[in-house]
Amino acid sequence: MRISLLGGTGDIGQALALRWAFDTDHEIVIGSRDPAKARAKAEEYETELDSLGVSRSINGFKNGMAAERGDIVVLAVPPFHIRDTVESVADRLDDVDVLVTPAVGMNRDDSGFHYKPPKAGSVTELVADTAPDGIPVVGAFHGLSADRLADLELDIEQDTLIVGDDEDAKEMIRRLAEEIEGLRALDAGGIANSAEVESVTPLLINLALENEGMHDVGIRFE
Repeated sequence: MRISLLGGTGDIGQALALRWAFDTDHEIVIGSRDPAKARAKAEEYETELDSLGVSRSINGFKNGMAAERGDIVVLAVPPFHIRDTVESVADRLDDVDVLVTPAVGMNRDDSGFHYKPPKAGSVTELVADTAPDGIPVVGAFHGLSADRLADLELDIEQDTLIVGDDEDAKEMIRRLAEEIEGLRALDAGGIANSAEVESVTPLLINLALENEGMHDVGIRFE
């Protein structure tokens, strides 16, 4: 399977790219608005993996070309860029099996981070409203510690909640998530439940900020 990470040069894009490259045999493609940046980051990821004894080839392209090459396309971009990103690659998504969004709308004030959904109700709903007809959308990987994911020498032992209206697409992403060692994927229902899932992320960030030693806090449901 080929996984394209649009915005794969950022924190969560880097973390997912490294973990899938380290733990699986899937082909990893990095996308960016700047193709030179995508290529440079892809080489950086290859170097890091090589230092751990894993030889992988990772390619970098402009977002549109990356999207066109993906079986799974992950929108690892900030929420305020997500509609523009989907619209800019919409004509490249014909053969994509699933469009995945881990983005969460938030703002920050003196007391911490707060959930700020778009008018659509959640970022996942915004992506579903913007994506071309027939492209399944799944919300996943919210609330994960990008720092912990990106440190390939650390165990994860965290859960991710998955929402989507297409059961086959949701199952595909569940399996893909659990190919990352130590990550468990739990079905949280349809896209109508995405606001509840996304809103957990600012809570986790606030916990990390306010409590010493919890900078990479995550969730494990028992």
